[in-house]
Amino acid sequence: MSDQRRFIGEILMDMGCVSQEDIDRALEMQMNGDARKIGEIFVAEELCSVSDITAALAEQFGMEMVDLAGLEIPENVTAMVPEQVCRDNHVMPIDMFDGVLTLAISDPLDLQSLDNIRFMINCQVEPVLSPRDAIDTAIDTYYTDRSNKLRAEIDDLSQSLSQGDIEVIDTEAKREEAERWDAEDDDAPIIRLVHLLIQEAVKNRASDIHIEPMLDRLRVRYRIDGVCYEVDAPQKRLQGAVISRIKIMADLHVEEKRRPQDGKIPLKMLGRDLDLRISSLPASHGESVVMRILDKKSISFGLEELGFYESDMKIFRGLIRKPNGIMLITGPTGSGKTTTLYSALNELNTADRKIITVENPVEYTIGGINQCQVNADAGMTFQKALRAMLRQAPNVILVGEIRDSETAEIAVQAALTGHLVFSTLHTNDAPSSLSRLIDMGMAPFLVASSIQAVQAQRLIRMICPNCKQPTEEDPQRLRSVGLRDEQFQGKQLYRGAGCQNCNGVGFRGRKGIYEIMVMNGRLRDMCFNKATTDAIREQACRDGMHTLLDDGLRKVLDGWTTLDEVMGEAKQYT
Repeated sequence: MSDQRRFIGEILMDMGCVSQEDIDRALEMQMNGDARKIGEIFVAEELCSVSDITAALAEQFGMEMVDLAGLEIPENVTAMVPEQVCRDNHVMPIDMFDGVLTLAISDPLDLQSLDNIRFMINCQVEPVLSPRDAIDTAIDTYYTDRSNKLRAEIDDLSQSLSQGDIEVIDTEAKREEAERWDAEDDDAPIIRLVHLLIQEAVKNRASDIHIEPMLDRLRVRYRIDGVCYEVDAPQKRLQGAVISRIKIMADLHVEEKRRPQDGKIPLKMLGRDLDLRISSLPASHGESVVMRILDKKSISFGLEELGFYESDMKIFRGLIRKPNGIMLITGPTGSGKTTTLYSALNELNTADRKIITVENPVEYTIGGINQCQVNADAGMTFQKALRAMLRQAPNVILVGEIRDSETAEIAVQAALTGHLVFSTLHTNDAPSSLSRLIDMGMAPFLVASSIQAVQAQRLIRMICPNCKQPTEEDPQRLRSVGLRDEQFQGKQLYRGAGCQNCNGVGFRGRKGIYEIMVMNGRLRDMCFNKATTDAIREQACRDGMHTLLDDGLRKVLDGWTTLDEVMGEAKQYT
């Protein structure tokens, strides 16, 4: 397309829809005060159809035109953008692939609506053109006419709640009455409403439920495979009732709305034993609540199911069977560090080993392991718990997180006195962990002598096995991420087409990508001499370490995931 866009009248004239006289007459009407766009004038004068105008706009702006009548749009795609947003902006979500939402719009110049939707759903949006009446018809078809069990049930329960019910839950003076009602009447509408939100999350494999008060509505989102999806929510007037019900279940102070609170809800649902970790945070329009869903069965996974290649599995198994030293797992929140550590402890959990953990909080309960929870209010800090643990003569110690120099010092001393210590640290990659410990105030010689290995990790989505199909990738793009021709030539790449099994997104489940840096004499000397992180990384790679990006690209070439998924994660560590 040239830098200068053609006028829409010229395009319509080339299409045989209008003449030069028609264009001149329409321009004269605009000069005389007609506020309509020239295309609207042509349609009103019955010179062309709305579809003709859309086709001309598509050519003018170099966009694709889509016939919505011939599409079958999955429910998970329509769930990305709320109905009211679609109606207000005359847009329609039609497809979701590799993290990109395809959105039908009628006005290519309405950039504000596109920006608002990008911000709201937090993903890339690719616009295509469709006539406005076709978009409005699609909204009616997919939002109004499509039955939604969750929406219907939420509406029924919302209507069942009288104003008196809301006051019982949301009034400080009636907390005892609310708790008594809770115990005696499991069919109370607010109880069933909250139960329904949790149950739907569990059915959809969500890891978190986000309940977020907005100015004029209550937003509920489920995080599935690391991505947030908005779902139907109760009415705004029920905000206090829903949040107070959750706080009662978690044994939090209902009347306290000015400070953050944390709690836990044990429950059995759909035949599974679950722990819900609750966090409430005061916000502008009410308390924001996040429920982390912890499935006790998920920790029974073996190390084989975490996503290790056989060579890395052999290295990892050898490391966790060392008699002493520190094994660090690093990565951001939500990168699977706890799952990796607990799976390692499960493998080490035998009758001849004593294992003690100190965590904040204890996320999973494992039989045969002594688990200690930090309680700062009661004076039970990481430091005090660690000192007490050492007097219990353990073989293996898990420290939930090394947060400060005192915790790091005790962990190092434990490692140097014959204990195997597992812990986590928040760094972007494995080599930077050494510098981080030194920056905390640890002596370089202690870090060099106590650390056995550092493993950095991330989680990436796996291609849905039910709709996995071959795809092509631009060789130049593969070269741009560091792959050599001999690495990808002859390799078949794959993508997920989207199906009911994966709710149309093409991915189902997640596995890890890993970077394991095993300490040796050269790396210990470099750490002792305070070598730069880049120098340590280069030496570790020469010694055989695969970086996070290397491991991710291996999984792309072997058909586990897509290049876009790996590169999306790569932004966090490259």
